[in-house]
Amino acid sequence: MKSDRFSVIAEGLTKKFDDFTAVDHINFTIERGEIFGFLGPNGAGKTTTIRMLLGLLRPTGGNATVLGYDIVTQSEEIRKRIGYMSQRFALYQDLTVSENLEFYGRTYGVRGKELAKRKEFVIDMAGLKGHEKELAKNLAGGWKQRLALGTAILHEPQMLFLDEPTAGVDPISRQAFWNFLYRLAEEGTTILVTTHYMDEAEHCHNLAFIHNGRIITQGTPQSIKEKHMKGEVLEIECQRADLALAALRELSLFEEVALYGSLIHLVTRGVEGYKPLIEETLRQKGAGLRSMDLIAPSLEDVFISSIKEQSDLRGDVL
Repeated sequence: MKSDRFSVIAEGLTKKFDDFTAVDHINFTIERGEIFGFLGPNGAGKTTTIRMLLGLLRPTGGNATVLGYDIVTQSEEIRKRIGYMSQRFALYQDLTVSENLEFYGRTYGVRGKELAKRKEFVIDMAGLKGHEKELAKNLAGGWKQRLALGTAILHEPQMLFLDEPTAGVDPISRQAFWNFLYRLAEEGTTILVTTHYMDEAEHCHNLAFIHNGRIITQGTPQSIKEKHMKGEVLEIECQRADLALAALRELSLFEEVALYGSLIHLVTRGVEGYKPLIEETLRQKGAGLRSMDLIAPSLEDVFISSIKEQSDLRGDVL
């Protein structure tokens, strides 16, 4: 593989902590200028992978390059060329928006007219105009998030590592943040973003699902759906979702029966043919059926299906 085509090449990357394997022989590539989503539940191995790619953790096995540089022997070269944003938003709370940008700019070696130009660009792009003199501690979550991303791109990095950047941020701010990322990607910045919000995966050009330290599938959102979604999805709303969930699982007829908020997603082939049985079962159990609709599978449906598929192949017990 040509390293000039890929921002990241990881081969057999592994990290063990004593007897615990946090990341287990993973392989993936990220092309330059794409948004790559690294998805999975908390504790799946996402942050450990990022810390290895940044040279902050030494791999137990395997190897990887970032922007053509080896993560073990050339980590300093990597850090000069990347931006990093964690979910903790590493801002100086008693400094203003402008002062935070000034501080981080100087840390990255950006000074004088160039720093003033980059500050103006970030403030405009992140929608922070009018907030320059506000203390970081007084900013709402969405504004803190934008400022944190702004500090990470002041030095015009070739690649951004964003670790759970939208955790705890309201949906409107999350959407504004992704619009920001699209603009950066269009300008050529490669972005690796980790998240446990499955709906955010739809925004990525390519993505990988990680579970228990292993990548269980990767590709475009659409190709993953086509590969792993073996059935159709029926979305069911009931007055008593708890009764409905138990009753439908007792039937042992479906690939998956899972709770999504207050709704139930039932997955199986030929689901339309089961509707009369489902309706009668829920009536007998007094679950109070409100609606039952065939829907397009979400990436969360696909993630659950992928986990089940891998567990079946390995003989694991879920």
